[in-house]
Amino acid sequence: MIEYLKGELTDLQPAEAVIECHGVGYGVGITLNTFSALQGKEGVVKLYISESIREDAYQLWGFATKAEREIFLLLQTVSGIGAATSRMILSALSTQELADIILSGNEKMLKSVKGIGPKAAQRIIVELQDKVTTLAYPKYEGKNADSIANNTKSNVVMEEASAALTMLGFSPAPVRKVAQKILSEEPDAPVERVIKLALKML
Repeated sequence: MIEYLKGELTDLQPAEAVIECHGVGYGVGITLNTFSALQGKEGVVKLYISESIREDAYQLWGFATKAEREIFLLLQTVSGIGAATSRMILSALSTQELADIILSGNEKMLKSVKGIGPKAAQRIIVELQDKVTTLAYPKYEGKNADSIANNTKSNVVMEEASAALTMLGFSPAPVRKVAQKILSEEPDAPVERVIKLALKML
């Protein structure tokens, strides 16, 4: 099993990187997040590797962080989610964003990823909700997962409310400030209430 590749980055595309190690060039499938992490880098780089071996193919997947590789592997434990779909999800969302979505049960945001329908989104949330806590929040290990989920839910509500208000023509900075203030006073407020209160304050 290959744990990681460390070598010269000889080619970089949004979906693939080529790492040369001791005269051998390894083509590695990557996410857009890893692509962004590699952009502008020269010389020696390190990617954590996951191997996908089938009768007709041998594919290497590379990740800038161990956390991204771990959640990539976790996604594939969900029925109907393969390596290509996992890469699509982790190209649309960062590891932290995906963990927040799963922990808060935000099916709507997960469905916004190309190729993820309602049933797949439900399966990912239900099957991984208990598994991503310590991966995404190692400093909270041993603490109550419900309290972590409540915090992430507030973050998601703030993002959705801020996006809606920005679309209505308000500037992003004051919108976020107002949304944060409302949620600090009413942590359980739904998106609709945050928007309604914010409209009176902006």
